[in-house]
Amino acid sequence: MNKIILIDDEPLARSVVREYLQQHPELQVIQECGDGFEGVKAIQQHQPDLIFLDIQMPKITGFEMLELIENPPSVIFTTAFDEFAIKAFESHAVDYLLKPFNQERFDKAIARWREKELTKADNPAQELLESAALSPTQRQRIVVRNGSKIKIISVHDVFYLEAADDYVKIHTAEGYFLKNKTMAHFEQSLDEHLFVRSHRSYIINIQQITRIDPYEKDGHVAVLRTGAKVPVSRSGYSKLKDVLGL
Repeated sequence: MNKIILIDDEPLARSVVREYLQQHPELQVIQECGDGFEGVKAIQQHQPDLIFLDIQMPKITGFEMLELIENPPSVIFTTAFDEFAIKAFESHAVDYLLKPFNQERFDKAIARWREKELTKADNPAQELLESAALSPTQRQRIVVRNGSKIKIISVHDVFYLEAADDYVKIHTAEGYFLKNKTMAHFEQSLDEHLFVRSHRSYIINIQQITRIDPYEKDGHVAVLRTGAKVPVSRSGYSKLKDVLGL
């Protein structure tokens, strides 16, 4: 028996999946969730084999929810209109169901999932999330876990980002939050006109900069409104000058 979780803010959409699952009695729905917050908790508690996940939901999107899970289960995405997501799915061969879908299309998605399970094919979810991060919605905020809570940070509230081993520290007025991503990910996904990688280990929100001072040899340091000082390498200084029009 395989454990299934349905995560969708529309009760009708969940009921359709439940109905189609009746043709697959070996798949058991163990919980239904109306948003991504509930989804994170349910996945941690039940460790399902497969989830059906909507993309556009209140609070956090399906993509953001997956980013909060260390080892996400197999996913069949459901979506009504997310054009960017469809392109990402097609690029990375992730199963998805475009609403409204019928029993035949549903069964094909289940069959593809079973095939991947049998062949132990690599889960392309990470590549998918990297692509999804470039969508307009995802570029406006960062979702992190803060203990048992989930925090949504507007990118405009970010002072700077700092590399910290396998994580990135996101510095804000409330302190810093850790995100299990790379600096390269944020350099690619954040607005290049607002955030500049000033140093191998730092990305700065240029709206926070009050001045840039020389610092040792060819280096500089950016002084932020908060008084924080962020290193600026030679190449980073060149990037900052271009963006700031200096």
